[in-house]
Amino acid sequence: MEKVTIPIFVESRYRVNRKRIKKVIFKVLTEHEIKGPVEVSVAIVGDRKMRALSKKYKGEDKTRNVLSFSLSEGGSTYLPSEVLRLGDIVISYPQIIKEASEKEVLVDDKIDELIEHGTLHLLGINHE
Repeated sequence: MEKVTIPIFVESRYRVNRKRIKKVIFKVLTEHEIKGPVEVSVAIVGDRKMRALSKKYKGEDKTRNVLSFSLSEGGSTYLPSEVLRLGDIVISYPQIIKEASEKEVLVDDKIDELIEHGTLHLLGINHE
């Protein structure tokens, strides 16, 4: 696959495995035969930020584990570049910690699951 750009923003107090996040996104893009160059951005935030995004974009005053913002939703966004910008995946780290402990799975595994879920949403593949 050609170049895949994955900028990752992490609020300072959270520890995530950036290499692992990139690997999951790369795997999903490869499985769906997405040809590069592609860009997907990831943000790992706290509950306050997630709640604000949820309220603004979903009209729900609650936090959630993941939100994806596809750049292709709504009208077509013409970007004068050759890079396919799929959109943004935002994950609430406190929600990940909570869910990982409830389900007795590793935090990194939970992050992988939500990154995969978010990437599929960006590709227009929603819940079955």
